[in-house]
This record gives sequence, C-alpha cells and structure tokens, in this order.
Amino acid sequence: MNDAVVAPTIEYGTLAPMLLVFGAAVVGVLVEAFAPRYMRKSIHVPLTLLSLAGAFALVIVQVVKGAVPTAPVAMGAVAVDGPSLFIWGVILVLSFVCVLMINDEGHFVASAAAVPGSADEEEAEAAGGSHTEVYPLVLFAVGGMLLFPASHDLLTMFVGLEVMSLPLYLLCGLARRRRLLSQEASMKYFLLGAFSSAFFLYGTAMIYGYAGTVSFTGINKALATGSLLDPILLLGVSLLGVGLLFKIGAAPFQAWKPDVYQGAPTPITALMASGTLVAAVGALLRVFWVALGNLDWDWRPVMWAVAALTMVVGAILAITQTDIKRMLAYSSIAHAGFLLIGVMATFDKSAQNAKSLSAIMFYLLVYSITTVGAFAVVTMVRDPGGEAGHLSRWAGLGKRSPILAGIFAFFLLAFAGIPLTSGFFGKYAVFAAALASGSEAGDSLGGWMTGLVVLGVVASAIAAFFYVRVIVLMFFSDPAADGPSIAVPSMGTVAVIAISLLITVGVGLFPQPMLDLANQAASGLFIR
Repeated sequence: MNDAVVAPTIEYGTLAPMLLVFGAAVVGVLVEAFAPRYMRKSIHVPLTLLSLAGAFALVIVQVVKGAVPTAPVAMGAVAVDGPSLFIWGVILVLSFVCVLMINDEGHFVASAAAVPGSADEEEAEAAGGSHTEVYPLVLFAVGGMLLFPASHDLLTMFVGLEVMSLPLYLLCGLARRRRLLSQEASMKYFLLGAFSSAFFLYGTAMIYGYAGTVSFTGINKALATGSLLDPILLLGVSLLGVGLLFKIGAAPFQAWKPDVYQGAPTPITALMASGTLVAAVGALLRVFWVALGNLDWDWRPVMWAVAALTMVVGAILAITQTDIKRMLAYSSIAHAGFLLIGVMATFDKSAQNAKSLSAIMFYLLVYSITTVGAFAVVTMVRDPGGEAGHLSRWAGLGKRSPILAGIFAFFLLAFAGIPLTSGFFGKYAVFAAALASGSEAGDSLGGWMTGLVVLGVVASAIAAFFYVRVIVLMFFSDPAADGPSIAVPSMGTVAVIAISLLITVGVGLFPQPMLDLANQAASGLFIR
C-alpha cells in the first residue's frame, strides 16, 4: 500500500517579499514574449520599480507587526529571521536605486548578438534598439540575492547562488561601449563562477556524506556529536569556503573582480559591488555561524589568513590602478577583508554573536550604499567613447564640476573611514566587535584578533592613500583642454546620488538609529 503524498507547507505570507520579486520577473519574461517591442520598456520600468518597492514594504510590514518566525519556514528550507529581513531590506533598496541607473539610456548595447563593430551593430544602434530583457534579468538576480543569505540548507543555498549568478553573467556582457571588454568580462565571470559553484556543490556533497543531511541545524547537531577532524568534513568545509569566498571576492579568489567590474555596464557593476556582496556575506555567515558554528576553532585560523591577505592585496594593488572602476574593485576587495574580521568575531555566547552580527550588517549597509553612489558619479564623467575610465581624465574635475567632484570626494572619504562619515562608524563597529570577541575568548585568540585589527587599521591607512590621491587629482590638477564632459544627469541618476549622499552623511552624523536597528535584527539569528 502506497503512502499518501503530503503536500509541503509553504508560509506564503512570510516569503511574500521574495515571491513578489520572482513573480514580477516571470511577468517580465511574459512581457518580453508577448508585448510589442515599442511598449516593453514602458511596462518593464514601472513593473520592476513597483515590485522592488512593494517587496520592501512587505519587509517593513513583517518587522512592524513583529511577524518574524521563530523557526525556518518552507519545510525548514528558508530562515526568515531578523538578519534575513535586514539583509532583504538592504538588498531591495540597493536594487531599486540600481534600476534607476539602469533606466538611463546609453548603458546597454542595442543588439548583444551582433559582432562588435559590425554593420549589424551599427544598424541596431541607428534603429534605436535596446535590450529590455535587462529588467527581468535584474529581478531574477535580485530574487537570488534574497534567497541566497536566507537559505537554511545547502541545496536551497546552491539554488539561490545559481539564480543570483546566471543573470549577472549575461548582464555583464551587454555594455554599449567597449563591447569586446564587456564580453571578455562576461566570459571570465561565467567560467570562474562556474568553477566556484562546482566547488560549492562538491563541498555540499562532502558535508552530506559526513552529517547525513544538508540542513544547517542537522549539520550543527552532527558536529556536536561527531569527530571534528574527519577528513570528509574538513574537505567539505574547505570546498564550501572556496565557493563562498569567491562570491565576496576574498583573496586568493579575487582575480575576477577588477576585470568584471571594469568590463560590465556600470549600473550592473554597482549592483554586483553592493547587492551581491551583501547577499554573499549573509550566506557566508549563515554557513559558518549556523551550520559550522561548532567547528569555529578549526576554520578560524584559515579565515584569519584569508582576511589578512584580502585586506593587504586589496589595499596595495589598488594603489597601482589607473582605471577608476578597477580601483573601486580593489577597494571592494579590501572592504571584503574588513568584513571577514567581523565574520571571525564569533564566540559561544549569544550576546557577543549578536554584537558581531550587528556590526557586520551595519557595515554592509553603509558601505554598499556609498558604493552605489560612487558608481553613479562614474557614469556621469564621459569621454567621446563612453565613460572616462582612466584616472588621468579625472584631473581637474573639481574645477570643471566642483559639486560632482565634491560628492565623489565625500564618497571616497567614506570608503577611507574618515570620521563623520558612515564608513568610519562601520569600520569602528567591526573592529570593536572583533576586539570584544577576542577578549571574551581568552589570551590566545585575543592576541590573534588584536593583530588582525591592527592589520586592518594599517590596511585602512594604505587605502586612504589612493582615495586621497584621486581627490588631489580632481582638485589640485589643471584640467586638460580635451578633458571629459559631464553628462546631464537624468532624474534617476540624481535620485541615486542624492539617496546615497543622504544616507552616507546622515549615518555619519547620527549613526545610533541605524545601529539600534541592526542590533534589534541581529538578536534573531537562528544559531546554535
């Protein structure tokens, strides 16, 4: 006699923000299939913006009503806890402002299938063609970003990883200018991303072989009773770490970032540098704190080395860059190292874990919104062939456009962690959490954490050099006669820069409300 099939239990109300984004992405695909070409953009733009705004509103409703579940939902596959809701809110805000940048004309190629420089491409541009499928692709990527850090088992996390990554591989190759560079960036991202996904999947198989489950709760229980030196376990953890560290661009898995950031359309670069980083750090915390929390004394030394190497590589190699987007890419690598300091700041006390998690989430918010603003400024500095990427073209920008140069300088100072900017409080929160974690754990770990924080301060000082170098170049150099022009900003670009500047200044002057919000969200992590 066959047993009856039991339908799965899905908490649709709890998952509504993510489901709304995925639903809008599916509707966008139908628009591409059935709507006339001339109507598609006028449908896509409001559909995309309203779905993202609606998903954010649903997140706020859950928080205000206190409807945060106390256990994973969707048959234990998704953890919609306090940190998930905070990360969802950050990702939705970032994706909303990035879509405002994407809506500007001139970022995407008229026909991706045409050979760069061919007559077909010129004909498509002359006809005013555009890739409106960019919008559903972005929604699918954002949906993956929401699922990735909220996953409560490794298979769901792998699905989120792929749903997030596959649209980005395509979007990176759609730049209107520098077509060959854009296609090269897309191919590099695809190949290296496929390798990292394979590492993650093999690691999942190894962990399953050890624990007999892919559930984070089950893995954590297996670690509490099993051998912590099992070769299958250690190999699985190593492979999982490679897959996750690749996504945040940590050394020695950072080589893809500068090339991809440089070649991708700048609004897509902004989305990757902000939303993807937030999602990947959230997933890293979910794996190493929730699933592998009982193994922290084994993965901490490796994470220490990775964090140190990431900060040093990002800060030093950024000095040698001559392209503004590559410099921001190496800056992102250095900031990934600072975030890894916070990832190490876990201890077997819920209060300390909450403090460390709060610092990481606060850092993610302030860094990512500043990043979007910086890339929005980059889109406005133009040469005849497109964006003025070479740093020499930015000489004297403060005399050509003092307001725009001043805003960009402020963003750079926030990256450097100068006081009275949001970046200062972000770094302070992470470093303070790391020192507190070390003092709670004892002399041995305390010394290691102190050393890592000192290295982080040194790396921050090195990074400040290349930020200040750009500021000096803009304000204390004479502009070239054939210098770049400043594009007339659209309302979307103005809104992006204004929102980024407002949050960067506001959190820099009044950080406590956002810190309180992060503290409140951090207390609800499903851990141990």
